Amino acid sequence: MNLQNAEMKARIMRLQHGGLLGIKQVTLGMICIALLVLLALLAPYLISYDPVQVSLDQPMQAPSFDHPFGTDHLGRDMFARVLYGTRVSLLVGLCAAALAVCLGVLIGLLAGYFGGLVDSILMRLVDTIYSPPETILLMVLVTMFTRSVWTIILAIGLTHWMGTARLVRSEALSIRQRPFVESATALGAGDCYILCRHIMPNLLYIAIVSVTLMTAHAILTESFLSFLGLGIPPHLPSWGNMLNEAQRDIMLGIWWTTLFPGIMIIITVLSINLLGEDLKKKLTPSREMKMGL
Repeated sequence: MNLQNAEMKARIMRLQHGGLLGIKQVTLGMICIALLVLLALLAPYLISYDPVQVSLDQPMQAPSFDHPFGTDHLGRDMFARVLYGTRVSLLVGLCAAALAVCLGVLIGLLAGYFGGLVDSILMRLVDTIYSPPETILLMVLVTMFTRSVWTIILAIGLTHWMGTARLVRSEALSIRQRPFVESATALGAGDCYILCRHIMPNLLYIAIVSVTLMTAHAILTESFLSFLGLGIPPHLPSWGNMLNEAQRDIMLGIWWTTLFPGIMIIITVLSINLLGEDLKKKLTPSREMKMGL
């Protein structure tokens, strides 16, 4: 128990001195993500145009004072569509990542702690889902059901939990052999108590880092599916839908319908990845700490 407490205290000290809790060392990724969240929440107050309102008398207008990002082929304001697309992309990314990580943690935890037959069955399930190409599996799932935001979230979440499961299983196999777990078992603690009290707290860093990095991957996946016409329904503004509709614009020299959604995807994914890598460095236990336990 003292070893476990020492590990948690050491991790907190590394967070405090590493800058995660220090205002002066807030990362660039955090700043960009905070700005994106603010833009998504304040979108109705920042713009006066409806992102889905068609204006056939103003199609394909270049960026101007009235339309900072220009208009598309239906005269819809691109600035409004990009801002509202931030809502859709962040919603899909966060929800899909949360679903994938929850499934991965649950299955990896059960496989690593109980081992034996449970481990074999769950790991064969992981191998089975890993077998087909991810793109093919996603296409099958999204075409089986009615297209909606929640269908995309379920499809992405149900096809991206395997990596987290393997990480959690590997760590759970190691933690269950540590002295504080063996002591709890000797004292008669039940499996549920050991899992919640001793195993899970030591796996939180995997869940936090996985959710962060998975969010970026989910946003890219949603944009890819929408670009192919298999993602978010066309009536909803999303960055992938905008790129899908702008495919023919490039040949006509209309650059703004592609540039601004593409830039938003790059900034968002890069910011989340920067934050994820920063969290990974600060939260992952050092090798010496693991060997000491």
